[in-house]
Amino acid sequence: MSRLINIGFGNVVNSNKIVGIIKPEAAPIKRMVQNAKDAGTAIDATCGRKTKAVIVTDNGHLVLSALLPETIANRVNAKESMDTASLPEE
Repeated sequence: MSRLINIGFGNVVNSNKIVGIIKPEAAPIKRMVQNAKDAGTAIDATCGRKTKAVIVTDNGHLVLSALLPETIANRVNAKESMDTASLPEE
């Protein structure tokens, strides 16, 4: 089942496809983002604001978000804990 996580400004990402959520300040990450933009595999969901998180997906796409990585991670973890709590016990 798809679990959609809000990454800011009405944009959502399937949490099952997330490999990592990283800060964009490091030089290797900046190169990775630039390479993804050149290859057409970067998805800019910042709505013109500063990129504060880079979400790496399992198919190699990068999603740029204006939310902090901690905020997105908390939303993913909260969604997973809600889904786990709703499972029937055996």
